[in-house]
Amino acid sequence: MSPSRPTEAADAGPDPIERPELLLPEGLSRRWSPGRSTAVAARTGLALGAGVTILFVTGLISHLIQHPPDWFWWPAHPVWLYRLTQGTHVTVGVMMIPLLLVKLWSVYPRFFIKPSLRRGLPEALERLSVAVLIGAVLFQIVTGLFNTAQYYPWKFFFTTTHHAMAYVAFGAVAVHLAVKLPVVRQALSRPVDEPIDEEVPHGISRRTVLAAAGLGAVVTGIAVVGQSVPFLRWTSLLAPRSGEGPQGIPINRTAAAAAVTETARSPQYALTVKVGGRESVFSRAELEALPQYDSALPIACVEGWSAQGRWSGVRLRDLLARAGEYGGGDVRFVSLETTGIYGSSVLPHTHVVDAATLIALRLNGEDLSLDHGYPCRLIAPNRPGVLQTKWLKTIEEIA
Repeated sequence: MSPSRPTEAADAGPDPIERPELLLPEGLSRRWSPGRSTAVAARTGLALGAGVTILFVTGLISHLIQHPPDWFWWPAHPVWLYRLTQGTHVTVGVMMIPLLLVKLWSVYPRFFIKPSLRRGLPEALERLSVAVLIGAVLFQIVTGLFNTAQYYPWKFFFTTTHHAMAYVAFGAVAVHLAVKLPVVRQALSRPVDEPIDEEVPHGISRRTVLAAAGLGAVVTGIAVVGQSVPFLRWTSLLAPRSGEGPQGIPINRTAAAAAVTETARSPQYALTVKVGGRESVFSRAELEALPQYDSALPIACVEGWSAQGRWSGVRLRDLLARAGEYGGGDVRFVSLETTGIYGSSVLPHTHVVDAATLIALRLNGEDLSLDHGYPCRLIAPNRPGVLQTKWLKTIEEIA
């Protein structure tokens, strides 16, 4: 077998009729595994396409919740919906890693096809599109993983960059699948282990490769899903959040990091509420004197982790009614924090009037710890944790 006639290289991507020459050492050209084939590439490619679609949809939901256009509406119930969508987003993203590795392994000979003048521009455009596809998907997976660990060794803003690259990755996958659809259909129409011309009779089988890819995806998923699913916490060896933290809830940002330790503990602390053209001020003691309610709500963060808490405090709608006449608009919450990019958030009307939305004073039967937002914080159903503003300073109706 010569380097210009690699048996499995042809099945892994290059047209088996043309058998183009590969820019690889002769030793590698002689050692093609039966597992490297269009049968494997097509099936792992479909799984990756489904995964990227799930990631695109769930990621778009998270982005729209945080940066809502006028037409967007997100419900307050069920209270676990964002916990589900974002937990799915992160878990599926991790599950894509073994599938992507197997996909690249099965098709990598195509990257070493010797350029041909006869194939010319179409071949060059195909290689460019594949480069964009691989680069975009790898970028999304790597930066997403770093975000779950809150590690940012780059200078760009993760949220907007990750969102923009999602369109590139999803579009590249869609175009690639459309172009390769005839090849995929042909591969799926044949048995997985159907032999091909001059196939090497030994080596790992395609069925074994696909089983390993599926098992790898399941194992990696189980290794992180527990940060979203409490009863699987014990399986999540790779999850950056264990579910443990002050008062039974993990935290992303401490009071010290937010530089609010002194202002939050100040005896002069007061919460200002502006609604209906009126401005009212409430001390922590005055908030405690108002009717108190409980809400069992999860904190669900964009990093994929979530934890259930029993929150107690004043219903937001009751506090607004006591301060003035609420006109039905969105409400802005401003924190004592002045150093971060999430020192304020806007709550839509649907959540403002919901009975589960609280200005929380206690968590799991204890006064809020400083790191959880003492003296008071917002807790609303079905919202990202980054929008559950802590260390409240001002509440104001804006529309």
